[in-house]
Amino acid sequence: MARPSAHNTAQAPDAPHAPAMRYKATFLHAGRLLLDGGGMFGLIPRVVWSRSVPTDERNRIELAHNCILLESLAPDPELGRPRRVLIEAGTGDKLDPKMADVFGLDGRTIETALAEKNVAPESIDSVIVSHLHFDHAGGLTRRVRPGETPDWTASAPLDRSGDADAVKLTFPNAEVIVQEREWLDAIANDSVMTRTYYRDHLEPLRPRLRLVDSQRPFPIGLRPHRDELPRIPLEQRTTRVLPGIFVFLVPGHTWGQQAILFHDEHGAPHVFTPDVMPTAWHSGSAYSLAYDVEPYTSMVSRHWLLREASERAWTLVLDHEPRTPRVRVRANDKHWFDLTPVDA
Repeated sequence: MARPSAHNTAQAPDAPHAPAMRYKATFLHAGRLLLDGGGMFGLIPRVVWSRSVPTDERNRIELAHNCILLESLAPDPELGRPRRVLIEAGTGDKLDPKMADVFGLDGRTIETALAEKNVAPESIDSVIVSHLHFDHAGGLTRRVRPGETPDWTASAPLDRSGDADAVKLTFPNAEVIVQEREWLDAIANDSVMTRTYYRDHLEPLRPRLRLVDSQRPFPIGLRPHRDELPRIPLEQRTTRVLPGIFVFLVPGHTWGQQAILFHDEHGAPHVFTPDVMPTAWHSGSAYSLAYDVEPYTSMVSRHWLLREASERAWTLVLDHEPRTPRVRVRANDKHWFDLTPVDA
């Protein structure tokens, strides 16, 4: 099968500020995730982060799979009806019992969260994922249930723990929107983690993929100083992927990781923030993950992202924050930023 093509729709300079479409946003909790505290805080000593972050007996901290359901307030021009868009899909149900225990999964999935809102997976038109690690994109496919025919079957039995040999598409009528760079790295398994890009949530997506190629914050080959800001305005680095929905690159955790910008029914801008800042605990300058492909780049990206959020009055939605995932950002007198939780 040919590799999916990339698309980069040119934007008017004011596109992110003048949305053609507003959305009703429903915030979804797709289950618990437990990850090693040391891995989540990288070079920050345990004696520092453990003052505010509790761990279990296995040194794991509690995280969440946060997702968003967007429903357009007006009919989509292409569909002739309101569009349903899902941001992120969580881990899903395919990890074997051993791996599910390692990551502390509690049995909730994105299907659970949607069912509680009486939303059928078949009604989702588009899914946008920040990146393709299993805890963000694993839920795009699911285990085959009795009486079902698989949508994808491995050409040869998979020999790696956690992979499923046959799966169904969780959202059978949806396109999947991701950065081209992220897709290429995922297929090549270019990650510091050996088990985060799973074939059973990648290969079945090929017929459904829409790849975009947003402009990078800094030119290739340029190593920015730690407090340097992108020289190219955000408007020129933002790609419109759907009416009123935009994406832009925030590299560091992966090279192709993207944030997603939309406006709610009141016209307020929201940005779904991926693992450049997975929780409110990670708002500090040096709080990059040991799982990042480039921790330094994550630090640079976090700086300019927080600055943009402060200046543009964004509400950030943090992808793994277990308590209050929506926050607003304000610059402080220490040349950094404070986060204020937004009540649900």
